[in-house]
This record gives sequence, C-alpha cells and structure tokens, in this order.
Amino acid sequence: MSQLKLKLQQDLKEAMKSKDTFKRDTIRFLMSAIKQVEVDTRKELEDEDIIKIIQKSVKQRHEAATQYKDGGRKDLAQKELEEAKLLETYLPAQLSDEELETEVRAIIEEVGAKTMKDMGKVMGAATKKLGSKADGRRINQMVKKILG
Repeated sequence: MSQLKLKLQQDLKEAMKSKDTFKRDTIRFLMSAIKQVEVDTRKELEDEDIIKIIQKSVKQRHEAATQYKDGGRKDLAQKELEEAKLLETYLPAQLSDEELETEVRAIIEEVGAKTMKDMGKVMGAATKKLGSKADGRRINQMVKKILG
C-alpha cells in the first residue's frame, strides 16, 4: 500500500478520534475518490497517482470557491478554500517561482525550444518532470514568460 494512502488513513482515524468533522469529511471524500479510481482501473494506486487525484480535487475546490464567490456565497467559498488548503498538505512541497523558472529554463534548453511554437514540446517535458511539484497553470505561465 502506498505511503500517502497510509498517511490519509491514519489522519482519518485521528480526525475521527478527535471529533474533527471537517477534516474527517474532507479526507473521507478524498479516500472515496481514490477508491473509485482503484475500482475503475482494477489496480492499487501508487503515490504518484494519488497525488494527481489530490491535485485534481484541489483544483476543483478552487474553481468551486470562485463560482460561490461570484454567486455571493462567501460562506461556501470559504469552506471550499479551507478544504483545498487541507488537501494541499498532502501534496509534495511546491516549487517557488525562482525554482520553477530555473527548472523550466533547463527544460527549454534540454528540448532546444526557441519560440512559442515549441511550447507544446516544453509543456510535455515540464509537466512530466515537474507535475507533482508545480501546478500546470504555473508551468504554463512560466513557459510563456520565458519563451514569449
């Protein structure tokens, strides 16, 4: 069993013991998403796969929070942002902007990109290498900044 999944299960038990319903419900929702993918693919997920599920969940929470804010529901938006913040604690440390720029420049050099036309090659390599350490949107913005 993956280390991340074990940590989630331990944190779920702790949340249940301490009667932390917010943390308990958020972790349960994530665990059910992981279980659904495992059932669909008929295999036990590795940490990398679980990280992708967590990233997707965080992104969904941010999008929902934006929609709630636009709809005038600041209370629900706040709840979504708090859930996203909790889920982000299970992700690997994110690269700072300086570290991301250094990594992206190295990848651009590696693939020999010169113009924005080469963005697809750069994004493919960057997402594969930095996917768990930086959000795709941040990688995209950095590639545009450097190549543009």
